[in-house]
Amino acid sequence: MQYVSLSTFHHTFWRPVACLLPVLLICAACRREEPAAAPTPEVATIILKSQPLLLRTELPGRTSAYRVAEIRPQVNGLIQKRLFTEGAEVRAGEQLYQIDPAPFQAALDNAKAALDRAEANLPAIRSKAQRYQEALADKSVSQQDFDDANAARKQAEADIEYYRALTETARINLDYTRVLSPISGRIGTSSVTEGAIVTAYQPTALATLQQLDPIYVDVTQSTTELLRLQRQWRNGQMKRDGTNGDQVELLLEDGSTYALKGTLQFRDVSVDPTTATVILRMVFANPEGVLLPGMFVRTLVEEGVNQQAILIPQQAVSRNPKGEPLAMTVDAAGKAEQRSLQLDRAVGNQWLVTSGLAAGDRLIVEGMQNVKPGQPVKVVAFEEGGQPQTAANSAAQPAGTQH
Repeated sequence: MQYVSLSTFHHTFWRPVACLLPVLLICAACRREEPAAAPTPEVATIILKSQPLLLRTELPGRTSAYRVAEIRPQVNGLIQKRLFTEGAEVRAGEQLYQIDPAPFQAALDNAKAALDRAEANLPAIRSKAQRYQEALADKSVSQQDFDDANAARKQAEADIEYYRALTETARINLDYTRVLSPISGRIGTSSVTEGAIVTAYQPTALATLQQLDPIYVDVTQSTTELLRLQRQWRNGQMKRDGTNGDQVELLLEDGSTYALKGTLQFRDVSVDPTTATVILRMVFANPEGVLLPGMFVRTLVEEGVNQQAILIPQQAVSRNPKGEPLAMTVDAAGKAEQRSLQLDRAVGNQWLVTSGLAAGDRLIVEGMQNVKPGQPVKVVAFEEGGQPQTAANSAAQPAGTQH
């Protein structure tokens, strides 16, 4: 066996490695190349255009009956009959209850008899007064006798007027035993049945009648929103639609749209201090009885027409850490530019922009996450609902969407 000393091993092992090391470093240096230039990011853009836009505000509200009548008796008595079906439609003048008329009929007959008696006595008293007046000229009767006869005539005439009024009162009370509907509408439940004793003008209503066609819808609008609209009208940013500016659409609780449009009747002149809101009252036709009092609904109230509205896709808007909206545009030099926006509201899948963008701007809709402000970009047209097109097929876009 042959042994190799440690110094000999180191010499024989590291010497070849030391010779190869410069060669390896040279090869590595040869392989090191300059990094390739990053490709220009591709973005899809649209050219913004202004357009007239009818703006509508969605306001919550509740329905209320057009007219409400609480049925109460006007005389004391016993309920003999209830003449309606609860929940049914009744017409104005239709009889609802019958109160026992017997005592009122007797009172009417008594007043008529007293009136007849007074009227029967009047001719004789008048004749006596007339004779005394003629005899007074001849001094056949004294002045006192004539005065007594004349006073008796006036008293008889006053008695007739009194009993005539008493008869009319008795007739009115007798008519009040027939409790009639003051309005047309749908009647609710009855609080009394046959045999109940009622009193005139009692606090508890016998029944409640509501007219539901047409029907009111009362909604609330904040004073902040009201002031904003007034300011936009004054500044000319919006114009009232004179043709159908008072028309209102209605959304029901299940999300469906009510078939008939209503009209804005009035805006209240007082502000609720607890909620800082005003009441808007609308009127809707309700021939099928779909709307019932107390239903929660939403209304679409027309504010006016923005003649220079700028709408942008919602996907083109991002937010900074403070939540402020931002957008990216492409300037004349082909570089990305960041804009701070002020948004009014969402209109479908778009934002209505009040400041930060103008007609003619090239807005980046897709690809903005890959660019930074001031960076050159490659612009292609944006196909709504699809993917950004490449330069090869961008010419197929409709006019106004390719840049």
